[in-house]
Amino acid sequence: MTGTLVLAGTPIGDLADASPRLATELSAADVVAAEDTRRLRRLAQGLGVSLGGRVVSYFEGNEVARTPELAEELARGARVLLVTDAGMPSVSDPGYRLVAAAVERGVQVTAVPGPSAALTALAVSGLPVDRFCFEGFPPRKAGERAARLREVAGERRTLVYFESPHRLAATLAAMAEVFGPERRAAVCRELTKTYEEVRRGSLAELAAWAEAGVRGEITIVVAGAAEQAPEVAASELARRVAAREDLGQRRKEAIADVAREAGVPKREVFDAVVAAKRPLLP
Repeated sequence: MTGTLVLAGTPIGDLADASPRLATELSAADVVAAEDTRRLRRLAQGLGVSLGGRVVSYFEGNEVARTPELAEELARGARVLLVTDAGMPSVSDPGYRLVAAAVERGVQVTAVPGPSAALTALAVSGLPVDRFCFEGFPPRKAGERAARLREVAGERRTLVYFESPHRLAATLAAMAEVFGPERRAAVCRELTKTYEEVRRGSLAELAAWAEAGVRGEITIVVAGAAEQAPEVAASELARRVAAREDLGQRRKEAIADVAREAGVPKREVFDAVVAAKRPLLP
């Protein structure tokens, strides 16, 4: 009989957020795989729980090598509990590889739902929550980060990111450049902890604020792109300008009005008029 893989959410700050089921699973598991075994033991101590099974480390550095070992434990019938330092396993943390290996072997996979920094930040951000996407940590290198941001610049859903405090200012500045300085966002710091802070504003404002330095665990929530007006063909732009000119409006004013109505740069309307080769009125 195969065992069971249990993914357990751990508190992201306040220990009181731990569920009773987490304590039960910690004491009942045959194997507890933890991102940091020292933090696991502190968590168990804080919950007044004795770890009944074998404790092994399972983090980014050994995830590939340790996954087959844990998969074999599961195949032999063990109950394996996977916890990370904070939040839900697999969400920008180790877990996906072990889940995939368990599913491949027909092992039952279940979860102890718990806190999530991504969902908590989204809920308190004040930004739309009906549709959102989680983007994890942006790339560290500036060029790769800008390229990744450009991929989602037109995304209509609210965007959620994790970021380290020492890269926060650079990331917010890059977001302001790619998404636009007026795009609304929220920086959520130290969620559920003593010094919890949620800073809301435009990306430009938040980038300037972060320049002074920020500490703690960071989650960034960014509003999705605004709905774009339907694209207007160049020939239609030129026709609208011509119609206004026929009514006596000066060309410069007509171009400005048409550009504003169509939501496009004035230069685009001017180029459309030139391309139409409409002769100048006397």
